[in-house]
Amino acid sequence: MSRNKIIAGNWKMNVKPSETAALVKGVAEATAAYSNVEIVCCTPAIDVPAAVAAAAGTPVGIGSENCHWEDHGAFTGEISTGMLLDAGAKYVIVGHSERRQYFGETDETVNKRARAAIAAGLTTIVCIGETLEERDAGKLNEVIERQVNVGLKDISAADCARLVIAYEPVWAIGTGRTATPDQAQEVHALIRATLAKLVGVETAETVRIQYGGSMKPGNAAELLAKKDIDGGLIGGAALKAADFAGIIAAASAAS
Repeated sequence: MSRNKIIAGNWKMNVKPSETAALVKGVAEATAAYSNVEIVCCTPAIDVPAAVAAAAGTPVGIGSENCHWEDHGAFTGEISTGMLLDAGAKYVIVGHSERRQYFGETDETVNKRARAAIAAGLTTIVCIGETLEERDAGKLNEVIERQVNVGLKDISAADCARLVIAYEPVWAIGTGRTATPDQAQEVHALIRATLAKLVGVETAETVRIQYGGSMKPGNAAELLAKKDIDGGLIGGAALKAADFAGIIAAASAAS
């Protein structure tokens, strides 16, 4: 089955609101020729309004890097899906490894955020991935299967129309290390097979699975050529329009 490639930038805690328009417009201009790739910039929540305004009239979609599972309430510092929608966001990332590592996210809270975001109509990028210690201990399959089964619990086949999964080997994020294309493909295939047990083979074949471990213009083509790698969740390279465009060009060629 042919799945439309999706390249999403995760800006992390970078780019001030005053700098946002220039980067979004730069991305839009640099990627205008690649109409066969879904292009997304996920920004800090404070940047979302400026990003939405800058992306108006372009194919670039705007998202946030996190959301809460409640619509409103006494959750100081959190952002609801309704707030994101009101600001014009159409995408959200949940369960990023940095949220798990630094802010106590668990598979259960990732599931609550994912279900809320999908129910709100946001295209939801759910991140999963193993640490180096888990991989070296031979727990790769166990960790990935648990994160899929718990993180996507009660997400229906119909919900999968708004689901994207990002595989991010934690040991390859921001380290310059990258899983080989074969290593990445092996895990992407495992994710799809595990998902198939939850929602059925036919639906699992429609869900896009991104690679999120230091994808760059220099390695994107080889990664994106693999059968089950449907895009990238891009960190550092998303902060430079030219680098981001290089990855999108590779995705376009692989489509």
